[in-house]
Amino acid sequence: MVEHISPAQSLSGNVVLPGDKSISHRYAMLASLAEGTSKIRNYSTGADCQSTLGCMRALGIEIDAGEEVAIHGKGLDGLSEPAAMLDAGNSGSTIRMLSGILAAQPFVSRIGGDESLSRRPMQRIMTPLAEMGARIEARDGKYPPLTINGGPLHAIDYTLPMASAQVKTCVLFAGLFAPGRTSVVEPMRTRDHSELALREFGVEVSSSGGTISVEGRAHLKPLDFYVPGDLSSAAFFLVAAQMVNESDVTILGVGLNPTRSSLLDFLVGMGVNIKILDVQQANGELIGSLRVRKSRVRGGRIEGALAAALIDEIPVLAVLGAKSEEGLSVHDASELRIKETDRIASIEENFRRMGVNIETRTDGFDVPGRQKFHAAELSSFGDHRIAMAFAVAALAADGPCSIQDAEAASVSFPDFFDTLQRIAV
Repeated sequence: MVEHISPAQSLSGNVVLPGDKSISHRYAMLASLAEGTSKIRNYSTGADCQSTLGCMRALGIEIDAGEEVAIHGKGLDGLSEPAAMLDAGNSGSTIRMLSGILAAQPFVSRIGGDESLSRRPMQRIMTPLAEMGARIEARDGKYPPLTINGGPLHAIDYTLPMASAQVKTCVLFAGLFAPGRTSVVEPMRTRDHSELALREFGVEVSSSGGTISVEGRAHLKPLDFYVPGDLSSAAFFLVAAQMVNESDVTILGVGLNPTRSSLLDFLVGMGVNIKILDVQQANGELIGSLRVRKSRVRGGRIEGALAAALIDEIPVLAVLGAKSEEGLSVHDASELRIKETDRIASIEENFRRMGVNIETRTDGFDVPGRQKFHAAELSSFGDHRIAMAFAVAALAADGPCSIQDAEAASVSFPDFFDTLQRIAV
């Protein structure tokens, strides 16, 4: 699919985001392990989270999906052997977190995904699961599809070699099935959606000094949940409002989890005018609305722990950097090379097509500020965040732009282009 984006003079109006991907994945998996029916409102419409629902159905869980998603959980021991390989699609979250659950099952399961997912290494989860007693085979020893020989697990204390909320979650989910206490030590704090969700489902969770622990063999209770809007998706509209003059946009019902605050802190530090409105809480998660207006944006630098915290938002922040007064410098972000695409190379190529200068390196790039964006034929490279980031860049171009393979945006935000064009004037 080719999407055409025309330059905009301003952005104005309200934006409603799909449900948070990270939270949706976790609620779906844990609800499947609960003892009864859970109902989830505003579950993510993105393809990644639909892949998670498909996998849980294939494991014998009945799921009714309408305006809300009803998941009829069968308890820790209620999953069934799948008839075929589980399909995680493009979702790294699905394969990494669900593998922790599959490792404890009394059957063999295989899980894979699309071509992009099949290039993403899985040693990060294979190592701790092997320590717990799981036997996992992978293509070339590290790539999907994975063959997971499930069985009894034992509790472990595991120190993450690098910060990863997905690996932490994988181990904690596996720990649900292991008698005793399973602990994960983080080198730096990562998003805590798993800990909050586990507590809501009735699991005993402790957290102290970077160590998170769960007690195994808990009875998960079914609940009604509400998923806040996805903050990573909000990033595109927060940046879009800085690309054109006289913008005033309100993004409704966004998740404001403090472990995800790095994005807002960084943007405010660059000078972006953001006001937080109507804050409330649901299922342990903070929710509020964000009003953003055109601002005088300075430059910024992303490195170290901040690079890990903003890894998904870096593509659209690169666009903002080129528009800002002082540019953007990114370091310590080599993980961008092994996402849905090599995001550093994809950013570089699309910037080249738009006449925007960028100097790349293995772990990041430098983008000078005050650059002009020229009309161009752009590509998503099959990556949802690249598709949306360069739709935002196209708003400031000197003529209409086209984006090839724009359907990639549906992985996280199926209505993205309609929403963007609705508020563009």
